[in-house]
Amino acid sequence: MKLFGNDWDNLLQEELKKDYYLQLREFLKSEYRTKIIYPDMYKIYEALRLTSYQDTKVVILGQDPYHGPGQAHGLAFSVQGGITVPPSLINIYKELESDLGCYIPNNGCLVPWAEQGVLLLNTSLTVIAGQANSHRNKGWEILTDRIIQLLNEKTTSTVFLLWGNNAKGKSVLITNRRHLVLTSVHPSPLSANRGFFGCRHFSRANDFLTGTGQQIIDWQIPDI
Repeated sequence: MKLFGNDWDNLLQEELKKDYYLQLREFLKSEYRTKIIYPDMYKIYEALRLTSYQDTKVVILGQDPYHGPGQAHGLAFSVQGGITVPPSLINIYKELESDLGCYIPNNGCLVPWAEQGVLLLNTSLTVIAGQANSHRNKGWEILTDRIIQLLNEKTTSTVFLLWGNNAKGKSVLITNRRHLVLTSVHPSPLSANRGFFGCRHFSRANDFLTGTGQQIIDWQIPDI
C-alpha cells in the first residue's frame, strides 16, 4: 500500500526502510494504543498526501501538531473546520490582511493552501494530548530533515518560510541558491510583535513565484 499516493512514495522509499523509522513506527503503535495521540493516525502524513514533491512551491515549517482535542489534522498551523482558530494562526491571518488585503476567515483550515502547493510540514508529526513537544527526538526530525533535503534538491525554485528558532535552524539544509529562504520570529503572540508583523512573507513569496515563471498562491482562506 502506498503511504502518500504521489511522488513522495518513491522519494522516501529507502528512508522508510531505515532502522530509526522502523523503531519510530513501533513506538507509535504503542503510543496510539495506550494514549491519546494527535493527529488521528490516518492523518499523520496529510501534508505530504495533499502536496506532492513536484507540486511544492512554498514550504511552511511548523514544530509539532496542536495538542488540543479536534485541532490537528496533519497540516502545520492548520486546524479542522469548526475548531477555534489558534492564536498563532490568527496572527498569520492578521499579517495576510496587512500584506495582501485578505479578509480574516471564520475558520483555520489551510487545506486550500496545501492544494495549491504550500507544504505545511511540522518537524515532528505526532504529539501526546496536552503535551507539546512530547514526541520530540523520537525519529521524526530525521525524516523531516530528509524531506527538507529532498526539497532543497528540487530544480524548480521554491520558497521556504521559516518562522521561529526551531524552523530557522533548518536553514542549514537549504543550500540551493535557486530557492528563496525567508525567516522571521514565530507568529505566536509571545513573539509576533518582534518582527513577524510586517514581514510581508506572503507577497514576497508570490513576487518570487512570479519572477520564476510560476503560478502565485491565492492566500485567501475562504469562509466556510
